[in-house]
Amino acid sequence: MSGPLWQGPGQHTDTLPLLLPRRNGSHAADPLDDLAERFEEVIAGAVHPDEIAAVLESDGMTDDHIRLTYGRPDSFAIAEELYDRVPRSFPEPPREAAGVWHAGLLGCLLRGLVFALPGLAYVLGAPLLRGASLAPLLAGALTGWVWNQALSHRAYSWLGLGDRGAAARSLMLGAPAGALLGAAVATAAPGQWQAAAFAAAQALYLSAATVLLVLGRERALLCALLPMTAGAVWAMRSDLPVALRTALLLCSLAAAVALAAVALARTPRTPVPGGSGPRAWAALLRPRRPRPGARRGGRVPWWRRLPFARTSARPSGPVAGNTGPGADVLVMPGAGAALPAPVRRPVERPARPVGPRLGASVPYGLFGLGTGVLVLYTALGDVLAEGPGAVVAAPSAVALTLSMGPAEWLLHRFRGRAVAGLRASITAHAFRRRAAAVLAECLAAFLAVLFVLALVVTLLWPDAPALSGARLSTLLLIGTVLWTGLLMQSFGAVVAAAAVCCAAAAAQTVALLAGLGSPQIVGLAVAGGTAALLAGLVCVLLGRATAHRV
Repeated sequence: MSGPLWQGPGQHTDTLPLLLPRRNGSHAADPLDDLAERFEEVIAGAVHPDEIAAVLESDGMTDDHIRLTYGRPDSFAIAEELYDRVPRSFPEPPREAAGVWHAGLLGCLLRGLVFALPGLAYVLGAPLLRGASLAPLLAGALTGWVWNQALSHRAYSWLGLGDRGAAARSLMLGAPAGALLGAAVATAAPGQWQAAAFAAAQALYLSAATVLLVLGRERALLCALLPMTAGAVWAMRSDLPVALRTALLLCSLAAAVALAAVALARTPRTPVPGGSGPRAWAALLRPRRPRPGARRGGRVPWWRRLPFARTSARPSGPVAGNTGPGADVLVMPGAGAALPAPVRRPVERPARPVGPRLGASVPYGLFGLGTGVLVLYTALGDVLAEGPGAVVAAPSAVALTLSMGPAEWLLHRFRGRAVAGLRASITAHAFRRRAAAVLAECLAAFLAVLFVLALVVTLLWPDAPALSGARLSTLLLIGTVLWTGLLMQSFGAVVAAAAVCCAAAAAQTVALLAGLGSPQIVGLAVAGGTAALLAGLVCVLLGRATAHRV
């Protein structure tokens, strides 16, 4: 179709590139040699002669041109000869696909550090919480985890669409709402004003930290946490006045909130659709997909395409520019022809940008709820089951939180190496074997890091409980649950991961309330079953090559 038009003997238009001279300065006796040299890279990388034929035809070579110039009947014949002449030499594809998943180790370690440092607020604020109930603190923490997990996903979705202003507006609306919700949940318990005030401050910090982390301000968040961190280390060595402890906590909280506000203010803005009123801002929280059957510009409503509507005397003509078979016509009584009706232009409405749906963020919040409950049981399972006199396994929670930095780096490393394995494999079985090996290597590395962190934190933590075999096994199994769940989340299988984690959290809650066993045995059994189920789902998911598309 796109080939040259032959004009006569010796006169034709060639759409192929100009013949390049051979290396020895002369042309080959057979023009096919010049063609093979010109398309050497394409021919060497082809896996079938039809690929070469497709390239030649797309370049404009017709069968007539091939017969006159190269003496072959058609493009398939010349493609087979070229395929036989040039040896196979498959070039390495560009490595940008694997480089997409590159992440700096220092940046991931910094994120893990700012994840763990807020836990020192409980050490610094211990005198403020003396005699307080755990219910307001735990309820506020879980509410903040769920809300901010979903809010982070929504903001990151806007960032993935390239709309940084919309991400900032989502954070500007969602962060204060999350802080208010967490404070409201924490203050629901009567007579616990100290714990409620601490939980409300905790909810405000979680919202500010979410803003800073989503916008990539980890260093600013670390600077905001320095006063509280220094005070907690000082409090471990000597007794501090309550007023000083409160001042250090409020200093870090105020710094985090102020830095979050500055980060939002410095984010480039994009115009809000429909103006800047409350309705326009509320439109950001609604799904961006148009409703089924909604009227759009350039389309005729269904009621105007009905037979009786076309014969009506009312001028209900086509929309602007629609004069095809589906356009409305006005039939005049007694007339021999149908005349076009007067054109009425539809009212132009501002188009709503397509963006992430609110429902897409719900599974991420549920995943935060399930994993948060499992982590709390790992640290406070004995306290919740046996009462305030039980031992708090704080080093386990700190180790899990610190390990999230290396976990993030290992997730990126797995995805990059999986893409590289997909590029190097020639069969599905070979790819599954490579993916399983990379998965086992990354998971083993994460568990080794978690083990070392648990030992170090247990040694450094004053009056820490002994790291027994059952406690250590539960910790490693919970780490497996977190890492495999995050891995499934990174591949888009967040619904399955959230369902498994929420079911495990519910099962452990029911078992502890019903007194079906000791907290350690129940925690170990739930963690083992959840880890095995998630590991099986990961193997099924990642064994498919289509799951690793970039």
